[in-house]
Amino acid sequence: MSLVHCSLSGLGRAVGFLREANHRFAQWFNRVTPKGLYPRSLLIIVTPMVLLQSVVAFVFMERHYNTVTRRLSAAVSQDISAVVALYGALPATDDHALLRRIAWRDLQLNVAVLAPDPLPPPGPKPFFSVLDSALSREIGQKVSRPFWIDTVGRSNLIEVRVKMDDAVLRIFAQRNTAYASNSHIFLLWMVGTSLVLLTVAILFLRNQIRPIENLADAAEAFGKGRDVENFRPRGAREVRRASVAFLEMKRRIERQIEQRTTMLAGVSHDMRTILTRFKLELAFLPDNADTAALKKDVDELQGMLEAYLAFARGDPGEQTSLTDMGALIEDLRQNAERDGATARASFMGPPLVEVKGEQLKRCIGNLVNNAVRHADTVEISGTRDARWLIVNVDDDGPGIPEAKRDEVFRPFLRLDDARNQDEGGSGLGLAIARDVARTHGGDIVLADSPLGGLRATVRIPV
Repeated sequence: MSLVHCSLSGLGRAVGFLREANHRFAQWFNRVTPKGLYPRSLLIIVTPMVLLQSVVAFVFMERHYNTVTRRLSAAVSQDISAVVALYGALPATDDHALLRRIAWRDLQLNVAVLAPDPLPPPGPKPFFSVLDSALSREIGQKVSRPFWIDTVGRSNLIEVRVKMDDAVLRIFAQRNTAYASNSHIFLLWMVGTSLVLLTVAILFLRNQIRPIENLADAAEAFGKGRDVENFRPRGAREVRRASVAFLEMKRRIERQIEQRTTMLAGVSHDMRTILTRFKLELAFLPDNADTAALKKDVDELQGMLEAYLAFARGDPGEQTSLTDMGALIEDLRQNAERDGATARASFMGPPLVEVKGEQLKRCIGNLVNNAVRHADTVEISGTRDARWLIVNVDDDGPGIPEAKRDEVFRPFLRLDDARNQDEGGSGLGLAIARDVARTHGGDIVLADSPLGGLRATVRIPV
């Protein structure tokens, strides 16, 4: 039993190691692979092409190029062996003219008989030379004498020296007779066709990816409340289908907003008419405690009505424009000081941002008013970089418990100790602020402030 237990334990460790290795490989693969659709699509095309070309090149070099080179080298080695045998068979003369004539006429070899000096030392071997290895092996097999070979020279000749008993035979052979010299044509043709295919793939993929990028840009712009009237469906059938679905969704949303705005305009007109009639009737009544209370109730009702309509309407008709965020934050700081708070303001980065200026001012203004209502000191700070506009509103008030920070954005919600009671208001300040931020494609997050109270952070993409 103990042996079985040990075996199972070892198997479990091996399985765990394999899982960990697989997990690490998956993490590494996710890090090194591109994240965009265009590079991923290009990688899908390029990787099989490179693998195919590598296999073809290997097969060609191994099966064709090497085989042909070995056979040609064997033929040249056989001719050199014939010259060596012919030297031993012919009568010795001083000029060896007959040997040279037969070697050149019948074998296309240039032969010279040198003094019986030692062979030159072996030269450096090339790193990758099929000719050198194949020719050396073939000569060693067919010529059973010491020899020296040089295939690295710049000329089109191969030099071979064979040590004889009384002399050294120096033999020059044409390089193209010993190996397949036209292989570079195949390699150049392979590389050229690969480049052509790769260029076509790049251009084709670029044209196919561009409509997807345009669709993403249009969706992002529409989410930020910007104009996308110039967007048109283009590209492949599936991309056109997605673009048409996006345009239909956009039209339905705009139609719904238009209907809601029309309804709210009618409701606003009717209710304002009644409130105006109330104010006129109160104006003809004598001033006393009862009429003062009625006037206060009417004013509060009108303020609540305006807040409800603003929240429901959301000012959909406002278009984005370049807004000076530095000036906007400074204006809010002055309003906070007029309301009795100690306020500071700062902004870092390019101040001009393309947003819906009035809506964003209402968004940040609601946060500032909420801070002024519950704190003595308010600090407004903004930063802008290449991607985000961030505005922080800090105060030294009592803050909001962390568990309730998401709930305070719900419309009409009133918490006993929360900061959005509005003290007679509508309870929509934070809800309107978050709605404006999300209309711009951003959001609002509540956190602890360095001043000791609450920090409200508006984060909007630019």
